[in-house]
Amino acid sequence: MANWKFSLITLLALSGLSCLASAYRVGVGRADITGPPVEINFMGYANIKQVGRGLHTRTFARAFVVEDEKGNRVAFVSADCGMMGYGLKREVVKRLQARYGNIYTIENVAISGTHTHGAPGGFLMHLLYDISILGFVPQTFEAMAQGLYLCIKRATDNLVDGRIYFSKTIVLNANINRSPTSYLRNPAEERAQYEHDTDKTLAQLRFVDKDNNLLGAFNWYAVHATSMNNTNKLVTSDNMGYAALLLEKEYNPNKMPGKGKFVGAFCSSNLGDVSPNIMGPKCSLSGNECDILTSHCPKGEGECFASGPGRDMFESTQIIGQRLAEGALSLLNEQSQESTAREVTGDVRFIHQFVDMPNYNGSTYNPLTRKLDKIRGCQPAMGYSFAAGTTDGPGAFSFEQGTTTDNPMWNFVRDFIVPPTQEDIKCHEPKPILLATGRATFPYEWQPKIVSNQILKIGDVIIAAVPCEFTTMAGRRLRNQIRAAASAAGGIDTEVIIAGLTNIYSSYTVTPEEYQAQRYEAASTIFGPHTHTIYMDVFERLTKAMMHNQSVDAGPSPPYMNDVMLSLNTGVLFDGHPIGTDFGYVKTQPHKQYGINDTVRVTFISGNPRNNLFTEKTYFSVERKINEDRWKITYTDASWETKMVWHRTNTILGFSELEIIWNISPQTLPGEYRIRHTGEYKYILGGKYPYEGLTHSFTVTED
Repeated sequence: MANWKFSLITLLALSGLSCLASAYRVGVGRADITGPPVEINFMGYANIKQVGRGLHTRTFARAFVVEDEKGNRVAFVSADCGMMGYGLKREVVKRLQARYGNIYTIENVAISGTHTHGAPGGFLMHLLYDISILGFVPQTFEAMAQGLYLCIKRATDNLVDGRIYFSKTIVLNANINRSPTSYLRNPAEERAQYEHDTDKTLAQLRFVDKDNNLLGAFNWYAVHATSMNNTNKLVTSDNMGYAALLLEKEYNPNKMPGKGKFVGAFCSSNLGDVSPNIMGPKCSLSGNECDILTSHCPKGEGECFASGPGRDMFESTQIIGQRLAEGALSLLNEQSQESTAREVTGDVRFIHQFVDMPNYNGSTYNPLTRKLDKIRGCQPAMGYSFAAGTTDGPGAFSFEQGTTTDNPMWNFVRDFIVPPTQEDIKCHEPKPILLATGRATFPYEWQPKIVSNQILKIGDVIIAAVPCEFTTMAGRRLRNQIRAAASAAGGIDTEVIIAGLTNIYSSYTVTPEEYQAQRYEAASTIFGPHTHTIYMDVFERLTKAMMHNQSVDAGPSPPYMNDVMLSLNTGVLFDGHPIGTDFGYVKTQPHKQYGINDTVRVTFISGNPRNNLFTEKTYFSVERKINEDRWKITYTDASWETKMVWHRTNTILGFSELEIIWNISPQTLPGEYRIRHTGEYKYILGGKYPYEGLTHSFTVTED
């Protein structure tokens, strides 16, 4: 059982200032951002076949708000989504300002994606990222915008006097480097400073009120949320989301997932080359090792696919999520004499700047030549190895990772779409350009050219909000650069956290050395070989300005494209049901009795789940009988133990069925149960109408 309060001894050991008034007001909040669970492609793997067919876990946004004594305030959000789009952030800030005025701005709000690859897409507003989703999806956008706004609103409404503690721990056996040969391109003396080729540190910010009641814990760890592979078609928050559910369950006892005062988040960091599939890549048919340089398998041996530690992707998700949650819990449950936590003290600051990456010109010191090298950005472009995919999700055709030469046939295809200029080709070397996305303008921008760079400072903790996926060494260098700049400018030692996939998405950032290898991450570093060097330059300058309380030029704003969005996704036309049934009719009833570890499967005649997303509610509930007149909800569609699978049985007549699956866990109490389904159907002549279905009751026994 989790401890709700720190002991007096623990508090004294952590801060030595327990009798003093708090320097911060802190608040946490959570909201549902689950988009349409069916008929919409998922964002992440760019797999046109990965179309949603149901729901495993709901997706949530979790926020904290911190304000210092002078009224300086920041808000940070970790959202169960692939990444963040600027159009979406802009809409969230617009809604916040409609309620709170200018308390919240683009500068002091940071929104980060956990990088799950199992949530509906269509919200990024750049063609390359939305094309596999068949364009913009207004329903996804609205569900996310409202949920992101609502979690910050709830954190704001929950502001109380409180304290913040920082701690960190090592979590092993939860990640591997999926491009180890690229990592080896980095200098040997630099690699020698680190024990592993991925970051194993879990960093935690813990929030408590003035009475030391635990309010929330936000945890950053570098790992892709890709335990669920590209064959998954059920909405999922993946390993990071499962870790959050476990942590929140510990401190919100007897609450349904997504409910309760305690908010626990697991946030993305420098995860660019980091995979949760720790068993490593193998050829899918033969089981042999893949080629380590190209991640390619010989003909007839299948695709190069990495797998997790479980028997299937669901169990792998659980195992990785469990290890992350245990790491976070170990920090929360530390005793005073062994605690590594320390109290965060100091003021709140923030700084933000938009940067036009293709037009960035600067210089950097070259330690080899002992001279200043000129650096510049390139027009966005994707390399050949981008099409090869990764060992977490292989790509299409015969592309291989590590490709540094082009092909006349694919160049012809590329040039037919939009040709790169000779300047582009030279700028991106040694990357062979497959898609000259920076030159493509029809029907609108394919990838961003202007990116968001942001830093939040809470006392002596700095959160660097980066607009892409930094690889392990790229993130390490940035952390060191910011820490050194803060020390030089402010004379303080800081802890630096990399918050990945924040505010706008611009694919990957690798080190200049890793760029030469041109594996997937390098091929997806869209602004060329100096991308990382530019970020180092920008964040060093922003850190110094922030520490000196200096303002910086806002930079050019990203274009407004809301009014030019295109979509090939159709809405729900109508729903129908077979003669002799009605919506909510139970086609498949449960058995009379089940035991622990059995699986219950029931089927309802249903409408299309896109008719109503049941935000902050549930499509179904598993209910346990308490007495003759009362049933209690024990599981919902947000529970890990349940799944909802939608089947279209007749497209012409609009028939569909909803299958609800409940895996009875060992924690389930014996007793009498039933399953309730709530939905809406769309009438052929217009209008949406609610319906409900209820199964027969059945018993669950201990044996």
